[in-house]
Amino acid sequence: MTTIHRRTFLKSGAAAVGAISSLQLQPARAQSPERSTPATIYTNGQIVTMEGDAPSYVEAVAVQGEKIIFAGSKQGAQAALKEAVIVDLQGRTMLPGFIDAWGHFTLVAEQTLGVNISYFADKPPRNKADIIALLKNTPPFNGWIIGYGYSDPMLTDGSPTLADLDAAFPNTPVMLSNLSSLTGKVNSAGLAKLGITPQTPAVQPGVIVKDPKTGQLTGELLFTPFLTARAVAIGNYSQDILFKSYRAAQTIFAQQGYTTLQTYQLDKAQYGNLRAACDQGVIALDVMGLPSLSDAASTKIIENPDWTWGAYSQSDRGIKIPGFLVSTDAAPQLCLAAMTKPYANAPGFPKGWKGQLLPRAFVEQWIYHAYANDIQLFCYSNGDAGIDLSLSAIRKAVKATGKTGDRRTVIAHSFFARPDQLASYKKHHIGASMMPLHMAQYGDVMRKVLGPARADLESPAASAIKMGLPLMLHNDCPSASPNVMEMIGAAVTRMTFTGHVMGPSERISPYAALVGVTRNAAHNYREERSKGTIAAGKIADLVILDANPLTVAPSKIKDIKVVETLKRGRTVYRRA
Repeated sequence: MTTIHRRTFLKSGAAAVGAISSLQLQPARAQSPERSTPATIYTNGQIVTMEGDAPSYVEAVAVQGEKIIFAGSKQGAQAALKEAVIVDLQGRTMLPGFIDAWGHFTLVAEQTLGVNISYFADKPPRNKADIIALLKNTPPFNGWIIGYGYSDPMLTDGSPTLADLDAAFPNTPVMLSNLSSLTGKVNSAGLAKLGITPQTPAVQPGVIVKDPKTGQLTGELLFTPFLTARAVAIGNYSQDILFKSYRAAQTIFAQQGYTTLQTYQLDKAQYGNLRAACDQGVIALDVMGLPSLSDAASTKIIENPDWTWGAYSQSDRGIKIPGFLVSTDAAPQLCLAAMTKPYANAPGFPKGWKGQLLPRAFVEQWIYHAYANDIQLFCYSNGDAGIDLSLSAIRKAVKATGKTGDRRTVIAHSFFARPDQLASYKKHHIGASMMPLHMAQYGDVMRKVLGPARADLESPAASAIKMGLPLMLHNDCPSASPNVMEMIGAAVTRMTFTGHVMGPSERISPYAALVGVTRNAAHNYREERSKGTIAAGKIADLVILDANPLTVAPSKIKDIKVVETLKRGRTVYRRA
């Protein structure tokens, strides 16, 4: 039996599992014996099992092949594995791998084809000039220069206007995607290439924004017109480029400790591409896919003969379609979340604006379909009126079908869930998935558009836990940073980027926050027997951190770094 430090182990041939930096891993079943990961015991660290309602630590974890075979004392681990490499964690913290409860893997992949101009870019832009500089250093893709993730509140002088973009790029089409990924801006060359004029009707729901005084285009496209324009700009590209974007996106998530991903708003073509990528070993992490619906949707679109609901494409790995997504409303920072009371200040919208709901008949149709056909339901509801619509449709479906058990129904983002609504979640076995980073990013904006009292009630995580609800946490990347520790810190401190604390009574403990990205997320996907905690028999999905989020100061949680991420016992990311 050999004892080596973690760093030495990572440099050894025993841990050389292929091109780790690009995550070009082959499916585990296809590996030759000499490339398989050796039996390993991890010890001398702070190993948090995430079992139970309070932090529980073990001295050692024994991993053989893809599974954890023992978690407990070092002596017990050595007895379980007579011949093993012993890895010294050097005091670092080990946790179960993080599970994405709500996200856009395919959109993150697409965005790697452009340039990141968000607050979590390698060199975050501070102003218009910084964004223009980043765009100028970006080669066109399909004839377009595309920047992703700008946010006006995070820029000292706001985002570039049509005039700014035209001055910098008089002939090259340029598109900027907002951090929300729902709206964006296009320069005049881009508008011309898209064929958009002041007379072009906006596909609904959405707006092609015009100057109210002159009637001329401002370059801003909201919702459907923007999403359509983005699809046209990106265009079609080869499988080689697609798979390269998947690898790049997977690296982004593995760097944050994720071992299971999610991608929602999935269409048939994306499913086929993701399945091929998983089958060919391009994607090593597990992927949860949620088909999205539209007014023209039918069961023939969402129910595909290539999948079985809740089953992986490759036995116990690959891509899984656990259920489908039904939306009721949209982003609150854009004043689109449906509220029961008017927004206090909604610039550009009529007086008394309460946001916008999707058609009730549409929502009820698909929620009934999920319950009637025993398909897991994922609702997307933001404002309390949007949540009311989801809950009303669920109650109606329960009454019509008589199906009252725990179906792992979840409502994300649940931003402005009222106490009476949380009680209804409890009654109907509904989990809440919340986005703490939304408060950090947009808390100050929400205080302006809703008023301080209402805004401070966003993401009532502590109330959900007190109600006994399974609480999941998510980043909704790329609508926010993929950084899990930043998300955990936001749930614990509820502090905006400017330092304001949003509703301190809804703060939760670091442990409760970690449960939301491990054990509860696994439960939501019906994977509690294989993922979410460190226990014998579970998959060896693990993450090693350079500090313990349970013991550092709350304000320091966001600064914790991922040292290593392991998927099924194999290293898929290690920090240089």
